[in-house]
Amino acid sequence: MERRAPAVPVQKDQDILAAAARLAGEDLCSIADLTSGEVRAIVKLGHDVKLNPREYRHALDAKQMVLMFEKASLRTRLAFETGINTMGGNAIFVDQTSSPLGEREALADVARNVERWVDVIVLRTYAHDTITEMAANSRVPVINALSDFEHPCQALADFMTLEEHFGSSAGLNFTYVGDGNNVCHSLMLTGAQLGANVTVATPRGYSPDIEIVTKAREIAEANGCEIKLTQDPQAAAENAEAIYTDVCVSMGMEHESTKRAPIFRPFQVNEALMSKAAPNGVFMHCLPARRNAEVTDAVLDGPQSIVFDQAENRMHAQKALLLLLLGGLANVEKFSGQ
Repeated sequence: MERRAPAVPVQKDQDILAAAARLAGEDLCSIADLTSGEVRAIVKLGHDVKLNPREYRHALDAKQMVLMFEKASLRTRLAFETGINTMGGNAIFVDQTSSPLGEREALADVARNVERWVDVIVLRTYAHDTITEMAANSRVPVINALSDFEHPCQALADFMTLEEHFGSSAGLNFTYVGDGNNVCHSLMLTGAQLGANVTVATPRGYSPDIEIVTKAREIAEANGCEIKLTQDPQAAAENAEAIYTDVCVSMGMEHESTKRAPIFRPFQVNEALMSKAAPNGVFMHCLPARRNAEVTDAVLDGPQSIVFDQAENRMHAQKALLLLLLGGLANVEKFSGQ
């Protein structure tokens, strides 16, 4: 399968320069916090960071990042830690699994302490309100590394990966099959920001949040693309250039496993469903995958699967995000002095 990253002279890119000026010191709670230009900037900068890592190796010298995670993580934690380490900064991991945020002391007080020691807070939590409350009480940027409502870092890496394969997100037919969850929400918003046509196929009762759908459709209309909802995975997969799924039982919802299994069985991504995709169609998953549940081994390990490219690009997209929120481009030679 041919793969190509866009050849963009990023040092003169107006989206990146505008994003660097506006986003320094800001939070990222939701993709909806960003303009279309800022989403494009993060993705384009992610490509450049990936292609030219040595140019960014001192961009975040002496910057301190804390990761406060209430949920288990492999990709998010390692991608952030290795990302900032390779740009001169330092990562501190604070395990919240045994003492969830807000129980030992008020969340606002946690924010007012932590901001005195670090330059950025990366938060992975259950309730989205925890993200927004931390952001409201912190003077340093807060990044949503997953909440029950959104997973913006995942979506940025996913569309960066699509651009590697297709050259551009604009006009792509992107299909999400499964639970209308946090990952689905961020994919809808990001796809709309980048001009992709997004179709979401979910079982009845598991549709994405109506506020997200409304917001994504507003953005899509402005960018000349569409957001569609359906309960028919077969129709949704027709001629799709990307078919994406996630687990149907997210962390914290294990008590619903028995109930959900038969409901989501018709939404499994298998060889029959992938056969309906476009000839150059790819399969995507945010991982971890439950093999032979929401996706079969044949698809996950097959030639159309790009799931490990997605995983790798978590680091590059998150490096781009950190560079913009922490003002790191001022330390990169090709951006300095502009």
